[in-house]
Amino acid sequence: MIRTFICCFLIYSSLLAYQGQALELDYSTTIQTRWGINTRNGSTQSLNFRIQPELVFHFDNDIRLTAIARAHSDIIDKIAPGSVIRESYNPASKPLLITHKLELELRELYVETEWDNTWFTVGKQQVVWGKADGLKVLDIVNPQSFREFILEDFDDSRIPLWTVKVERSFGPIDVEFLWLPDQTYHALPESGSTFGFTSSRVVPSRPPADASVDLLLPKRPDRIIRDSDAGIRLTSFWKGWDLTFNYLYQYDNFPVLKQKLSQTTNNIAVTITQLYKRTHVIGTTLSNAFGDWVIRGEIAWFSNRHFLTRSPLSHQGVISSPELLYVVGLDWSAPYDIFASAQLFQSWVIKPKNSMNRDRLDNTLSLLLSRQFLNDTLSIELLVLGNINDGDGMIRPNIEYLYNDDLKVWLGADLFYGDSKGLFGEFKSNDRVVIGMEWVF
Repeated sequence: MIRTFICCFLIYSSLLAYQGQALELDYSTTIQTRWGINTRNGSTQSLNFRIQPELVFHFDNDIRLTAIARAHSDIIDKIAPGSVIRESYNPASKPLLITHKLELELRELYVETEWDNTWFTVGKQQVVWGKADGLKVLDIVNPQSFREFILEDFDDSRIPLWTVKVERSFGPIDVEFLWLPDQTYHALPESGSTFGFTSSRVVPSRPPADASVDLLLPKRPDRIIRDSDAGIRLTSFWKGWDLTFNYLYQYDNFPVLKQKLSQTTNNIAVTITQLYKRTHVIGTTLSNAFGDWVIRGEIAWFSNRHFLTRSPLSHQGVISSPELLYVVGLDWSAPYDIFASAQLFQSWVIKPKNSMNRDRLDNTLSLLLSRQFLNDTLSIELLVLGNINDGDGMIRPNIEYLYNDDLKVWLGADLFYGDSKGLFGEFKSNDRVVIGMEWVF
């Protein structure tokens, strides 16, 4: 119902704006195809095709309507659109699954307008907080599809939500207010899919060998008003520093996996429920340039996060605690058009327990190197992510060539290493080479 109401509102607003007004239309379509080849056995891991048309209507009275759709297909069952748990979607945001291998999606549909020095953006959209490379700290307003783990670009994997965004300046401070009446959460891969999680960090501990396991579907909040998310961001510039203060009241996008063990004379059964829990998020971002160097950071404090235990008998297999998550980054624009960026991610569990299935302090390092050639038409890039605690990580080299303004091709690889218990090491059998092409017209 909410989708119908908002769509009608957007159409009505656009028609109202159109009356007596000149209209400009920008239209483009992006076609992308990628072929992923497993380096261990030479098999095709993914072969997908994506077409994404975009329409932008400009009206004389400063109203703009943006509509973006997407059709996505993959011939490989274990990485196809249907290989994610779709119950985490609000029906108003869920892509239309034509077949297991083909889905159609309304990616974005929103109206932008200005009234009395206040900007309003209403509709299905993405909101980006934070700009860390590889991993997210404050970029948590929109949930994410993990169908390909974290290998997709954030713009592609981020799930747009029906949102009301209001922006206004008060002197040197810009204020952004968000209301999100869309109960959609992370789209997690199904068990047994190519990037289905097996790490003990995110999958409950194994029950007794003779036990039966009943994994219930996620119980998603569905009250439009009471279960809405809301947030505010303040942005300012002070003595060379770009600063933001962020607050978000949301349901954590990862479900809490609670386990209940029951035993009878002839059977041991484990029931796993998936619930979404509220959390307050308070954060800040900061950055400053010093010649060729840029120092930046993001900090996020979560009032309530949930972590798995080593035994399903301990606290129903999960404990709750506040978490402090932050990243410190250093960027260098080096000679010969070389760009280098290093980051340290750290996660602190404020109130740990001995039964927790991770270290209290978790450390991840990243390194990004890139260089441009041939008048910026050829670029090479290397991204390395490594978790210090588990000794696992990911290496992503990439070469991209911009044939013209409309066509680019690339060759890259996604390589994993480390123990299978780690978030990266669990996918070490999924190393692949990726060939891609993108055409915009």
